[in-house]
Amino acid sequence: MSTATSARAEASLWQRIGWFLKRALLMELSIYASIGRFVARRPAIAPGAKGFGFHKPVLTILMIFIVLSAVEIPIFDLIVHRWPAVRITLLVLGIWGLTWMFGLLCAYLMRPHTVGPDGIRVRGGLELDIALSWDDIASVARNLRVDEPKSPKIVETDAARTLMLRMTDETNLEIELEGPTVVKLPGHGRAGGEQSVTALRIWVDDPVAFMDEVRKYI
Repeated sequence: MSTATSARAEASLWQRIGWFLKRALLMELSIYASIGRFVARRPAIAPGAKGFGFHKPVLTILMIFIVLSAVEIPIFDLIVHRWPAVRITLLVLGIWGLTWMFGLLCAYLMRPHTVGPDGIRVRGGLELDIALSWDDIASVARNLRVDEPKSPKIVETDAARTLMLRMTDETNLEIELEGPTVVKLPGHGRAGGEQSVTALRIWVDDPVAFMDEVRKYI
């Protein structure tokens, strides 16, 4: 391997590490911001817009993880109470894990999809936030679809490139765009960063109410 090739490989490695650390930091900040919104009862909904949750398919799983995380803290503390260094380490990690899971739940609750005068805002987890203006949108329709586990996030056909934002492998709304539109996705690589798509498929807990709100603008 030449010196130039080696230098490029090393630079690429450090760049990937930098991306990872930056993404981890932003996710951590998003956790605490979501908890703050939950405490203040201020969901991320623009004035004049209406929010629509998408958390029901994962709510039970998140609640189970939160309860298990809360229960295991005193159990581990009882087991390792003779070793202060281990006890403190596990206590800190346990509280951090419990906070993280609660923050993730708050993110689902406080960052819903929205429909408003400016368009549709599509959210997902801690990072995803796609703003689509009404000029970008050709149509919105109910269309339930269940995909195989670990299916690609972006599905390409001859006529379309669709971003699939599934919840437990399901979507129930399809947003067709007027043409190829660049959206920014979390991460990097083939399924991250800036991607050009012609449609989005999403999950909404109440698709009927979502469509009723969309009809006010389309």
